[in-house]
Amino acid sequence: MELYVIGEASVLRRHVNACGFDIQVNEQEIVVPGMLPVPLVNVPVLNTHHWQFGEISAATGMACYEYACTGIKLALEGRVSAVVAAPHTEASVNKAGLVFRGYPGLVAEKTGTPRERTFLMLMSPVYRVVNTTLHLSLREAINVLNKELILNALDATDEALKILGLNNSRIGVCGLNPHAGEGGLMGMEEIEFITEAVEGAQRIGINAEGPFPSDALFADRMYDAYLALYHDQGHIPVKVASPRLASAITIGTPVLFGSVAHGSGLDISGQGKASETALIQALKNLVMYSQK
Repeated sequence: MELYVIGEASVLRRHVNACGFDIQVNEQEIVVPGMLPVPLVNVPVLNTHHWQFGEISAATGMACYEYACTGIKLALEGRVSAVVAAPHTEASVNKAGLVFRGYPGLVAEKTGTPRERTFLMLMSPVYRVVNTTLHLSLREAINVLNKELILNALDATDEALKILGLNNSRIGVCGLNPHAGEGGLMGMEEIEFITEAVEGAQRIGINAEGPFPSDALFADRMYDAYLALYHDQGHIPVKVASPRLASAITIGTPVLFGSVAHGSGLDISGQGKASETALIQALKNLVMYSQK
């Protein structure tokens, strides 16, 4: 399997020099001593703009967007099997005038996939967690949750697990409220539509169970995958159990696209301090996923 780097030669050279790495970057390839050259897909965006390490700006946001779009285009053309993206800074991309709430929405847009059928799956050595809603405020997430969206998420999760070779998988569904609503004492969403979504999934052959209180559900570790209903409900257990080892994979789209499950680390940009562990893990997960 051949590896390509998508980015900008001048930007990469500036990073290499700032971090003191023994790497040569030209317009066509990246050369590391003792290794085969890695082809570079050069996407010139920042070469005419002033930018600084760790800076939130429209220019750097546009660069992030264009690099990711180039990867998606190569995948749609069949030139690559999967795309692994570096962390993004949503504030920068939105500052460029683009409506952007993470990679899954971008992949959905560029592949013509309905947004309500596109989801993020966090993969770590401990958990596989799919977020029904992602980069929304908690109030927005609660407002958009409904039976159909949860059923779509369960369908996408089941399909992703089958691609991974897990044909008899079990999916645990988190409740939205404390104690999964406690029979309506702490909220009615479980009764009004979450249970109906789980039962609907069961009727079409998806082995989903719940909703269960999320704290107990993640503590038991009994399921092949977990369906979280809002961002932090899924991200917290993954990052606590597997710091710097989680990757984030977009599911439900025809393009296999993944990234790390952590942020951009703007405070240490250009200093050579960032850990490569999560990015390597994301590459391994995407290779495994693409070969199934």
